[in-house]
Amino acid sequence: MEFFVDETNMWIPEPNHIDAHGSFIAAEKQLIIDENDRVDGVDKVTGKAKYFAEYQLPGLTYGVLVTSTITKGKITAIDSKAAKNAPGVFDVLSHLNKPSVAGYEQAGGSPMKIFYTDQVFFNGQPIAIVVADTFERATYAASLVKVNYEKAAFNTDFEASVKDAAVKKLQGQPPYVRGVAGAYKTAEVKVEQTYTMPVETHNPMELHGIIADWRANDKVTVYAKTQGVKSTQNTIANVFKIPAENIQVNSQFVGGGFGMALRTWPLEIAAIMASKQLKKPVKLVITRDQMFTMVGNRPAAYQKIGLGATKDGKITGITHTAFGQSATYENFTEGVVNMTKFMYDSENVNTNYYVIPLDMGVPIWMRGPGEATGAFALESAIDEMAYALDMDPLDFRAKNDPEKDLSQKRPFSSKYIKEAYKLGAAKIGWNNRKNKPGSTVEGSWNIGYGVSVGVFNAGRGRASVKGILKADGTLVLQSATSDIGPGTGTGMTLIASKLMNIPVDKIVFELGDSSLPPAPSQGGSATLSTVGSAVNDVCVALKSTIAELAANSNMDATSNFVDVLKKNNLPMIEKTIQSSQNNPEAKNYSMYSFSIHFVQVKVHQLTGVVKVSKIVSVGDSGKIISPKTARSQMVGGAVGGIGMALTEEAILDNRYGRYVNNNFADYHVPVNADVPDIDVIFIDKPDPIVNPMGAKGMGEIALIGFAGAVANAVFNATGKRIRSLPITPDKVLEG
Repeated sequence: MEFFVDETNMWIPEPNHIDAHGSFIAAEKQLIIDENDRVDGVDKVTGKAKYFAEYQLPGLTYGVLVTSTITKGKITAIDSKAAKNAPGVFDVLSHLNKPSVAGYEQAGGSPMKIFYTDQVFFNGQPIAIVVADTFERATYAASLVKVNYEKAAFNTDFEASVKDAAVKKLQGQPPYVRGVAGAYKTAEVKVEQTYTMPVETHNPMELHGIIADWRANDKVTVYAKTQGVKSTQNTIANVFKIPAENIQVNSQFVGGGFGMALRTWPLEIAAIMASKQLKKPVKLVITRDQMFTMVGNRPAAYQKIGLGATKDGKITGITHTAFGQSATYENFTEGVVNMTKFMYDSENVNTNYYVIPLDMGVPIWMRGPGEATGAFALESAIDEMAYALDMDPLDFRAKNDPEKDLSQKRPFSSKYIKEAYKLGAAKIGWNNRKNKPGSTVEGSWNIGYGVSVGVFNAGRGRASVKGILKADGTLVLQSATSDIGPGTGTGMTLIASKLMNIPVDKIVFELGDSSLPPAPSQGGSATLSTVGSAVNDVCVALKSTIAELAANSNMDATSNFVDVLKKNNLPMIEKTIQSSQNNPEAKNYSMYSFSIHFVQVKVHQLTGVVKVSKIVSVGDSGKIISPKTARSQMVGGAVGGIGMALTEEAILDNRYGRYVNNNFADYHVPVNADVPDIDVIFIDKPDPIVNPMGAKGMGEIALIGFAGAVANAVFNATGKRIRSLPITPDKVLEG
């Protein structure tokens, strides 16, 4: 099947490759139009790519969860007789009849041991699973399960708990102090404000779930939505106490992870339990409302920033105190105050971070984990101080840009944020911004400009890659990494193509399979740096072997590897390399990726509606390996940032501990009409320390800081400082 490009530059199949029903006929081959295109792009747009829920196993059964209707207490009885007798039902499992799970009988392990106890920790907690021969029959049977409870008093009110926090001993992270704590209080100019944000939930189109197939001799195959096939494999091994090599995890394509797929959730263990009990493959895909309770969220946060400066704009002290939300049964923390410790030049900085346990499901890291939350408060406060000083917010940031990481007392491996300021300001038309809020008006719309900074650790972990160089001119690379959407396969292919001088269409990167060489989970913007370094190292090793073979065969050192292999009667050569940070200088530097987001907004004077009308995001993340997928990352972060700033809010009824907008109709995510054209600029200068490619991650910085830029732009447009996300019309109009 060939593809051609029409006048809109869209890939479309030739007309004779569309069947009578208007569907694409499966592609027999791909045409790469540009070497930077996604290597899996054609598979995705034609439906060839398979996601976990699309696999069809012989004898597949369907699981549906029964969930608690109380928020806290214990189960006194479960009547599943009617459900078990319903047509097509194989069994109903709960804590009363679950199969043996060796890991649950030992100390430690997951705090939430599903079907292990009669205790209820949150509303919507899975308490049973019904398995039937069709999804519809399983759904009906689940409605027949009757549960009796003994209710207990509960608390899901984060706001009230923050107010009461002073009298409680809370967990969190150790306090940080540099210089004098609370130094802002004696400054010539000071700002002291609180900033709040609600729970945000993961709502990709692809629902969470798993297909589990427990076979004879305790061998398990799963098709999972996971950001780490090795992590999932290890979790299953630890829970069921079977060898990891008995567990095969498949996850070649993931329809949006964003952090929710960084752990194996109890619901997935429930499906594996059911498969073990029934000796049949079980497919479990949770419902949209269950996505709000079972797979984590970005937790609610309350933050207080104290900022002090001299009259000429030098920061003299920063205090950042944050409260986050956690669960009563598991402690969850994230890096809410991390950015404050080093982003701005001040001798006096102190931070405190606490978590408040509530009777709710445990949160999880969500794109830009912690730092996205903290950046909203910090960058809003920075803008407030600039206004108090009557300084341009960019000038204020530039004046307080540190030369080194003061929290670690070492230089940055690379940092071009001042250059990013200039490039982004020119592109957005920052010179059109008036420092006096409300000064620019177009008809019934007020126009405002905002800016904010984002930063995230640029780490490099350990990963292994196997390279197979074949005499037919192809290269196969294998690693048990994941691709949740950023274009991992494309990036790795481009790294190899440049090093090996092999066209991208002759390279295959295999991933998402736990039997491949190990790699860490995809998260924390570290996959390109970590796995890409292993690709680099295995390619260097292959080139070295080819050079040795050529020398031993008296061939020219520049001989094509195909000729070298044929000369030596070798169908292929293989190398497996484990790669980790091996630069001895790395310990002497702080390595971060940076972003600067510029936003123009229009605020309607009568309705309070906020429209983001222009976006310029600048990424300072080292060498750009794959320009097209890198831009996609920044665009995706901006879209998520619009949601964070203007629309997303999971609303809880604290009388019952239940979400009231747990659906796509009432939980508002950005749509195409909310998103303007987005300009993305990259500094594109290699970092000399982080890895051989000089590339740093950007998945997190694409979002971190964006909400602050929108809030700052709304203030510039209206003079109203909104410190509670999301920024909705009622907040714009009130007061």
